[in-house]
Amino acid sequence: MLTAKQAADHVGKSKATILKAIKTGRLSASKSDDGEWKIDPAELFRVYQYVPTQEENSALGHSEVHTQSTAETAALQDKLATLEQERERERHQLEATIADLRHRLDAEAEERRRLTMMLTDQRPKQPEAMPAPPQEAQESRLTRAWRILTGKG
Repeated sequence: MLTAKQAADHVGKSKATILKAIKTGRLSASKSDDGEWKIDPAELFRVYQYVPTQEENSALGHSEVHTQSTAETAALQDKLATLEQERERERHQLEATIADLRHRLDAEAEERRRLTMMLTDQRPKQPEAMPAPPQEAQESRLTRAWRILTGKG
C-alpha cells in the first residue's frame, strides 16, 4: 500500500491532486489508524499512468529512454505523413468529382436551352395576309322570290 505522497510521486502528480481524486470518488483509498491515506498500487495505476522516477530513469540508462522516445516520435511522424498524403489524395479526388459535376450541369443546362428553342416557334413573324374583300351579301330567298314574281329576274 502507498501513502498519498508516494502515490503522487509514482504518477507524477501532486499530493493535492491525489487527495482530490480520493475525495471525489475517482480513486479508492482507505485511511489507516494514524489517519494516513493508504492507496492500492493497482487502484492508483487504474486511474493514472505510471511515470518512472528519476532513479528509475537513471537505472534504465538515460540514452535508452531517449532512444525509445525518438523511435516513438519517428513512428508517429511517419503515421502523420501517411495520413496527410491520404488526406491530400482524397481532397484531389473530391475536387475532380466537383469539377466533373459542374461540367455535366453546364452541359445539361445548354441542352435544355437548345431543346426549348426547338420546341418554341423561332421563325420571324410575317405580316398578316390582306383581309379578303367583303363578299356581296347573298340575297335572301324572299327577295329572290319577289324578283321572280315581278319579272325582274
